[in-house]
Amino acid sequence: MLFRSKIDPWLAIVLIGTVIITLAAAVATLQRASGVALLLAISIAISTVLPIWTLAFTIYMVEGKTLLIRSGPFRWRIPVSSIRRIEPSNSVLSGPALSLVRLRIEYGTGQSILVSPADQQGFLRAIESAKNASTAQSLAQPDARQPGTPSAASK
Repeated sequence: MLFRSKIDPWLAIVLIGTVIITLAAAVATLQRASGVALLLAISIAISTVLPIWTLAFTIYMVEGKTLLIRSGPFRWRIPVSSIRRIEPSNSVLSGPALSLVRLRIEYGTGQSILVSPADQQGFLRAIESAKNASTAQSLAQPDARQPGTPSAASK
């Protein structure tokens, strides 16, 4: 199931404003028409890609037993079975979240990540459903390493 990030209007304005200012600087640099200016203008223009990419492609996907988080060029894969806690957060710390209305996901060994799905309730239901399916599947399949479990060779 796919969930898009909620986007705070002020953040969208800042990111789009940054792109406009950066592109204006690239154009101003190009008007100098030297080799160094051209190289500088190209590198400035390339730097506009990150804010646009992040704004357009910050998503959260619950696929099977995994929570996939994508924010621009950055990727996280979190097994839903490793998620220990999810709680609301208004933290301003960096994370793949385009809104300050966030969820803090604690997982693994002391790790956490901030996300801001537009549909927080749907996101929480999808995580819970994936965790329940993962638990049910592991209960239905006995662990072959458990003592007393017959192996294929002993049948």
